[in-house]
Amino acid sequence: MLTDEQLAELSAALRAQWALLRRWLGAVVEAEQTAAPSVLDGWTVADLIAHVGRSMSALTGCGPAPDDTVPLTLGEYVGAYAARADSVTTTTRALATEIAAAPLPGIDALAAAAFDRLDELGRSDRVVLARRGPILLSAMVTTRLIELVVHADDLQRSLARPGSAAVWLDGGVGVGNGPIDRAALDLVAHALLDVVVARGGWDLEIARPLTWVRLAAGRVPYDVHVLAEALAPEYSSDAVPDLGRILPIL
Repeated sequence: MLTDEQLAELSAALRAQWALLRRWLGAVVEAEQTAAPSVLDGWTVADLIAHVGRSMSALTGCGPAPDDTVPLTLGEYVGAYAARADSVTTTTRALATEIAAAPLPGIDALAAAAFDRLDELGRSDRVVLARRGPILLSAMVTTRLIELVVHADDLQRSLARPGSAAVWLDGGVGVGNGPIDRAALDLVAHALLDVVVARGGWDLEIARPLTWVRLAAGRVPYDVHVLAEALAPEYSSDAVPDLGRILPIL
């Protein structure tokens, strides 16, 4: 479990990432763009926008778990995503249709309810019952941060045009007014690396956070050379392992 301060910092990062993504969407999204295909196969921009709202609404459904409930790990929780892919697509498209007349206000309402629920759950880490089972509140907040960062990148690449998207000099700084908060990106990159390390016990460091997140989320094809750019061994005598059987995590 995290300390109260650590949970507060994680919750603040979620709020900051949401606020940045929402401001960016308000600045770059035009009504005629939402029907366009996104970078996710079979999904439109409207679907992606709806999905970030739906992702936040997962917090709204969380409630305290009974005492002595054993939580899923972060890796176990996100590992269940693949089996629910068809269901997620169906519910996302249904939501996109529901809020089609005003998609941004629609996701605003979902996010507001999610943050209200997060406040109700309190500032102490605890086990909560979520959509896919029991999980620590801190881990649940982390899953929402993963969703926002990964899909902010999806939206940025889907809507990219001169002057509208940040150009991330991965491993350095971001240039422009993009939708990804750097602190949130670092938190997500380390959370995903922790999942990998827990499965294999390697000593690894992150060299290029955005490249690593894209690999871990299946946004770029797995390639050992790209992996070697994204991660580095903690000790110079070691090498980056072949993670082809583990990636993507999501």
